Amino acid sequence: MTGKLYLLPNLLGEGDPNELLPTNVLLIIKQLRFFIVEDIRTARRFLSKVGMGVSIDTLTFYTLNEHTTAKELVNYLDPLKDADIGILSDAGVPGVADPGADIVRIAHKNEVKVVPLVGPSSILMAVMASGLNGQSFAFNGYLPIKRPERINKIKFFEKRAITENQTQLFIETPYRNNSLLEDIVNTCLPTTMIGIAADISLETEFIQTKTAENWKKNMPELHKRPAIFMIGK
Repeated sequence: MTGKLYLLPNLLGEGDPNELLPTNVLLIIKQLRFFIVEDIRTARRFLSKVGMGVSIDTLTFYTLNEHTTAKELVNYLDPLKDADIGILSDAGVPGVADPGADIVRIAHKNEVKVVPLVGPSSILMAVMASGLNGQSFAFNGYLPIKRPERINKIKFFEKRAITENQTQLFIETPYRNNSLLEDIVNTCLPTTMIGIAADISLETEFIQTKTAENWKKNMPELHKRPAIFMIGK
């Protein structure tokens, strides 16, 4: 296979890709004609904003989500015989808290050159702006939905953050953000540092780090806002 597999960054919310993404990234995107995407409708809207220079209908899209089979993944790489392919998530960068790792693993197995491109990553941006330890941190995905298990996980991550000085990151379905935050501040020690990063890169961006005790005095409204929660020392 002579083609390359590009890992394409997407925006974290509404905006103009031509203003928010590096010029070299935009140039590569405009040259691609094959895309592996999380959602075709979202991908078409993003590429329309980029301005591909050709009709979006002439592009080829392959869907990559929890329903995609291993057999389909292998077939998705067929264009690499003589063309490049781009992987595009709905937001942020592929393979980091988003689909993409499986297809990248197959590409490596077939000795395909994989090229990651620079773009917004909510995880890294949250750590950067938190003031918590950025030398050692862990992204833990979603916490359990059931409250007893969730409380235990919060205690587990708090202990790790304190004893190992490792910042612990996790996310929640946006409509459950407020209840999760309540559990965090009521479970953690009063002096434990809690970072919240919501709507990163948007006009409504909110990023603050306080002790659990101080958060109790002024809880932010996070309902239906994409957010990352951090526990640190």
